[in-house]
Amino acid sequence: MEPNSLKWVGSSCGLHGPYIFYKAFKCTRDGKARILALGDFFFVRCKPEDPICIAELQLLWEERTSKQLLSSSKLYFLPEDTPQGRSVAHGEHEVIAVSEKVIVRLQDLVKWTVPDFSGWSNCLKVEPLKPSVLRELGTNGRREALHRYRESTLTSGLNFKDVQRERAQLGEQEDGRKVLVLSYPQYCRYRSVLARLREQPSSLFIDHTVLALGGIAALGGSTRILYCRDTFEHPTLLQNESICDEFGEFGGRTTCYVTCINTALRKSSFQLAACFFVFETSESFF
Repeated sequence: MEPNSLKWVGSSCGLHGPYIFYKAFKCTRDGKARILALGDFFFVRCKPEDPICIAELQLLWEERTSKQLLSSSKLYFLPEDTPQGRSVAHGEHEVIAVSEKVIVRLQDLVKWTVPDFSGWSNCLKVEPLKPSVLRELGTNGRREALHRYRESTLTSGLNFKDVQRERAQLGEQEDGRKVLVLSYPQYCRYRSVLARLREQPSSLFIDHTVLALGGIAALGGSTRILYCRDTFEHPTLLQNESICDEFGEFGGRTTCYVTCINTALRKSSFQLAACFFVFETSESFF
């Protein structure tokens, strides 16, 4: 990572005591600038000898007293990379989450990131949108509507327009997510939507009713889908020198905060899906 390459992106989104919370940050590694935002999933390796895993960025903040730039992430491992190993009970697209969140300084998190994820071949690829649908998105305002829907359901309603502008200036793909980890119910709903729309136009994947019922619209078409339904205790993770034990007390509050938000989002998503199902049955897409 290049020195002094870390920079907050967008406005702050919260303040608590000596902590200022943010939505995204920009970093540079191997000469390439990149923006990571709340809710992003990306591949990391905690130590050179460790297997590649997936990090979900859940919180970003600055400790004003010490000027530390910090992050809280949830890590996901393939079953074969856990102490128990893979069994017949594990699904083809399943990952297992570490039970404890990890708090890491941003400079260390950037060092963890890896560009190569060729070993993750057992993923479900998101159904890509056809070029004609992408052209339609750019002409009738539905692209902006899709972004607003994602903000309301995937990012706790935070406004990410300033982050999107910075990403556009960097030339990043509009939907550059390489991987997405769903809960098991979300994964089942998505597979159900795929089965029902198999012979239908891909434009239905950007319909709000379909999105509310579990559909996922990937503008880039390169997103990989996995799901998680279990956790495990990592035997050596807390021995990693990059993990900030001194912020453990705040990490507990972070875990509670994120859990409450995720619970609320799951409830609101289910209620929204039920509402669409009731009022749209006369114009069913299925």
